[in-house]
Amino acid sequence: MKKLTMKKGGDCHACLECVIACSQAFYKEFDPDKSCIQITEKKGAIKPMVCIQCGKCAKACEQGAIKQNAKGVYMIDKKLCVGCGKCVEACPFGVMVMPAEASAPTKCIACGICAKACPMEILEVVES
Repeated sequence: MKKLTMKKGGDCHACLECVIACSQAFYKEFDPDKSCIQITEKKGAIKPMVCIQCGKCAKACEQGAIKQNAKGVYMIDKKLCVGCGKCVEACPFGVMVMPAEASAPTKCIACGICAKACPMEILEVVES
């Protein structure tokens, strides 16, 4: 299974370079609300919130528009998606996004653009 992870012992400085890279890749603009990676703070620790490819979005999709590919990444078939947003609501990590002007949501596809943009080199795409 291919997925984006944070390296153990990695120290996020909340520079937002990963967030910028993701929103630029999908929407050609910097807007943190359009990024499939979010920076969160819990118990004083800053860390990127990433899609772990759990499949809850696919289970919530009544149209069958979200399917797992051969590498284990859940992908959205925009031809089947009706834009209802149930998958966005089902995402336990809040990293599926659907801007008001979009006809379909966006989710992490483990492309690695955010990992390449991270100056701290704490993100990586792994196959497990």
